[in-house]
Amino acid sequence: MLAVFTPNGASLVRSQLGSQDTPPALEPGAVWLDLISPTPAEAKAVETLLGFEVPTREEMQEIEPSSRLYEENGARYMTATLLCQSETAQPRLSPVTFILHGSKLVTVRYDEPRPFAILGAKLARTCPPTVTGLQVFMDLLEAIVDRAADTMERLSAEVDNLSGRVFATTREGTGKIDFKHILRAVGRRGDLTSKAREALVSIGRLLLYMQNESDTLKLSKDMRAQIKSMSRDVASLTDHASYLGDKVQFLLDATLGLVTIDQNNVIKIFAVLSVVLMPPTLVASIYGMNFKYMPELDWHYGYPLAVAVMFLAAVLPYLLFRWKKWL
Repeated sequence: MLAVFTPNGASLVRSQLGSQDTPPALEPGAVWLDLISPTPAEAKAVETLLGFEVPTREEMQEIEPSSRLYEENGARYMTATLLCQSETAQPRLSPVTFILHGSKLVTVRYDEPRPFAILGAKLARTCPPTVTGLQVFMDLLEAIVDRAADTMERLSAEVDNLSGRVFATTREGTGKIDFKHILRAVGRRGDLTSKAREALVSIGRLLLYMQNESDTLKLSKDMRAQIKSMSRDVASLTDHASYLGDKVQFLLDATLGLVTIDQNNVIKIFAVLSVVLMPPTLVASIYGMNFKYMPELDWHYGYPLAVAVMFLAAVLPYLLFRWKKWL
């Protein structure tokens, strides 16, 4: 799908073009062309109109900086990895390419990062009459950083709540802690934290590239200050993501430790029972032998005496363990 944003007074008008549209159908005054899971025909239409290549999905997924941040045929290519579906049980990372060419911005993506929808709705309400692709790009970066901050705030609150659950004495209504559920929750938070940090590192590299190329891009003083501010925010969020990653790892270790303690308590009970029952079993084994000459077998009170010995042999170790506070 190809979405084209064209200035109309104090707003941007969004029009959607299908793969059957030819290059002349693209508005020449458009400042933002948003390619969403583009077909070869849509990518070709943009290439024909603007005179530069649109990267394929495989090219966007390359991780080396030289393949993500470069200039070619007068167009500036910048690819960042963004976090998508962060509020669902299956967050994922998706590469997004930003192409600056003259006064136009072209974005290529194969997912639906939330900042795009937020900015699209905002620019549909109001925007500067002389808006350019570079200004839209700066607004997109600002929305991406704000979204990342919101995600980290929510994740921080969830990790704090999870910490309380891990170290709770008992689970309400059951008397036990559901470690299986907690382990799954810890795993999901750890996965989201690692993905958020990877996205923040990618955005930080893009902002650093923008800073280094500020003269070539002819950024205004306000834009340079905006990039510096976003770089500081991203660095702070990255540090916070690292802290949350360490905290999630601590919660995972603590949960596994508590599971081990519970298992040891169960094993301890079996060990104590085996020790308590061992002396009575020995006495019963002795008097269960089929020897002819065993004086106690002829005693009138032999059976009660054997039962009493077995009872004492079981109770005395139990009382000893209680006194030693092993139980």
